[in-house]
Amino acid sequence: MRLEQDSLGTLEIPSDAYFGIHSQRAVNNFPNNDKFSLDWYKAIGLIKKVYYLAWMEFNKESTIKYPSTVLHFKNISAKEITALIQSAQEIYEGKWFDHFVVGAITGGAGTSINMNINEIIANRALEILKQPLGNYSLIHPLDHANIFQSTNDVIPSALKLATMWKLAELSAQIDKVKQKIEMLEKSFNNCIRIAYTQMQEAVPSTWGRFFSNYSDALSRDWWRVSKCEERIKQINLGGSAIGTGLTVPRFIIVSIFEILKGLTNLPLHRSENMCDTTSNLDTIVEVHAILKAHTVNLEKLANDLRLISSDLFKHQAFRLSPVQEGSSIMPGKYNPVICEYIISICHKVRSNDQLISNMAGLGVLDLNAYLPIIGHALLESLNLLISANLSLSNNLLNKIIKTDDDHDYLKSPVIVTALIPHIGHAKAAKLMNFMKENQTDVLKANAILKLLPDQVITALLTPSKLTSLGFRLKDLEEEKC
Repeated sequence: MRLEQDSLGTLEIPSDAYFGIHSQRAVNNFPNNDKFSLDWYKAIGLIKKVYYLAWMEFNKESTIKYPSTVLHFKNISAKEITALIQSAQEIYEGKWFDHFVVGAITGGAGTSINMNINEIIANRALEILKQPLGNYSLIHPLDHANIFQSTNDVIPSALKLATMWKLAELSAQIDKVKQKIEMLEKSFNNCIRIAYTQMQEAVPSTWGRFFSNYSDALSRDWWRVSKCEERIKQINLGGSAIGTGLTVPRFIIVSIFEILKGLTNLPLHRSENMCDTTSNLDTIVEVHAILKAHTVNLEKLANDLRLISSDLFKHQAFRLSPVQEGSSIMPGKYNPVICEYIISICHKVRSNDQLISNMAGLGVLDLNAYLPIIGHALLESLNLLISANLSLSNNLLNKIIKTDDDHDYLKSPVIVTALIPHIGHAKAAKLMNFMKENQTDVLKANAILKLLPDQVITALLTPSKLTSLGFRLKDLEEEKC
């Protein structure tokens, strides 16, 4: 064990731990088991690296232009800053995550998150320099690892960076699902089905149109998600505590953005009003609302596939391939678990949406203290939706089975709706009632009732006629001839 000290006193820290006293106090104060986001962790590492690279440029320029000026923050040697850069790079690569001990949900607007990273960077840099861990007289978590930084600009900026990474991943997964749906749409374009409204038979349609509904909805989802980075591209990096840049050299504020854009190739910009960006989180609420919209389309798709493949559906045109045993007591039972998984995720994301909206509204004056739980919920939703789309694409849409149980649409009484322009509502109702009472199809019923010539009704009820867009007055005239 090693003994570390802060303004509150001392604590014993495991001798081989990269975390330090600030992290240990957070663990004691916030004893929850939710793991912090690895993506956010990596993004913070990259932001720290950007600051160290900017410091190198600043130190070089200031030494040339102001060689005699004594600045307390110029006491970082070339070896030390190189070690800090390497340590930050390793965090960006996801290393040493087991030393990040602070939970996902904390108080303090993210200070504990920032301090845990600072301590990992400082101690790893000490190790690189072959110095004992905790030797903060050489490299300090605050004076060196946190040089020119504040929790209030580093942590939210890293969150937006991590969010952009995950949005790109989600966008790609939505596109894959859309492509699978489009394949189904094309495969079953001319397969007649009876459409349902309010879970009752309605009018004839096709399975191609059925799947096209989801294809277009997912296209809208893809477009909205792909545009989300526009909402969060302005960040407050360099703004320090409240966005004014107090304690940060102007050179650093300008250069960190050029370095960050060069390393990420993302459209990140310094906010025109960093105080606004520091205090208000409505852009995160807006982005998550778009995720919520995606859950609506996902849930409907999953629920509809679950319904049409169920044993309750009397004309089961599709079945979902078994993916795992469905019961511990009933042999040979297979359940629509992928659909249920997706629906569960959709409801979890919508509950996160409520949480984010509520907590974003609780920001007070110049800062929102609840960024940790807001960021955790946002990244959780993104990861869940990526998982939902991945499973939908690989485990459900790839394995839909078309059955031989195609419904003879001519036996459905609702088919008479297509005849209303030709015989009127009253005669169509008469024909429908006759079909129901006698359990016969529309052609046989019409042959008895003689409402239309046989050749006319047969022509009117072909798949191409039933699924064409509306009817033409010319067609009615041709029937009379």
